[in-house]
Amino acid sequence: MAGVLRQAGPLAGLVVEFIGAGGERVHTARAGGEVGHTPIGGLTPAAGTPTGSARVIAVGAGKGGVGKSTIAVNLAVGLARRGRAVGILDADIYGPSLPTLLGLGAMEQRVVGGRLQPFLVHGVKAITIGKLVEADKPLIWRGPMAHGAFKQLAEQTDWGELDDLIVDLPPGTGDVSLTLAQTLRLTGAVVVCTPQRVAQDDAARAAKMFEQLGIEVLGVVENMSYFVADDLTPPRVYDLFGRGGAAAMASRLRLPFLGEVPISVALRTNSDKGDPSANFAAGTALAGALEALVGAVEERAASAAVRLGQSRPTLTVRSGAARSGA
Repeated sequence: MAGVLRQAGPLAGLVVEFIGAGGERVHTARAGGEVGHTPIGGLTPAAGTPTGSARVIAVGAGKGGVGKSTIAVNLAVGLARRGRAVGILDADIYGPSLPTLLGLGAMEQRVVGGRLQPFLVHGVKAITIGKLVEADKPLIWRGPMAHGAFKQLAEQTDWGELDDLIVDLPPGTGDVSLTLAQTLRLTGAVVVCTPQRVAQDDAARAAKMFEQLGIEVLGVVENMSYFVADDLTPPRVYDLFGRGGAAAMASRLRLPFLGEVPISVALRTNSDKGDPSANFAAGTALAGALEALVGAVEERAASAAVRLGQSRPTLTVRSGAARSGA
């Protein structure tokens, strides 16, 4: 990235240039709002990507259309609701979803001290290239260009102190996934799949990719697992895509199964409105499914972090009086 100084004194905006692997300028974006005093000569290098004490969890899938970004966003929000400091990086360079899913439409990207400032929404810090390009403009980039864009978003963002960084990967097994493995020290990956056989085949390839990159697969999520017609009395459940396929695939690959997330009118509505916090409304079946998923991922990630030396095991000791409520 390179910043271009437009006038003397405090800046009213910043021009951000994305540089490809060969040194060519591949995209220019303008960030408005308060940017502080940016040194002439460009954006200052990041102090480091948030890999110190943070758990970095990639959310991937072998194909598009399985709800990977929706799972990533709700996982991040669910972890934040448990008191963790969470960031989410939208690594889907060609089709960024965070502007819609997190309701970022009216917000301006800010740069302070030469560092991109993540948006703080729903208790989560978020960064996405979707706020650095025109909403309806396609990014027709070769692999090295996507590689450079992801690397700069990860390294030039002022994440601050994080407990968890969720990375929403693009579909498939391409360049960005390889760059992720080279740039960040991953704790593990979550694979999202729908019940159909065609989705299972692609998800299995994604799982194998993570394994070949030396990244532990924390488990498989079955999204769109079933549909509940709650306008009927009693509510009726429909297995539209053949429920249980992802669980069977996980068993076949000897991977943990992290849970099912149903098709829900509320999930669709809240996603379109950019209000994922509403998915956790107490007492709903959707909230129960999401909380179970978040708990399963947190448990698996905590164990993986200990094995990787990213954290130490903890032991909580309560007195008998405390357990009895005294």
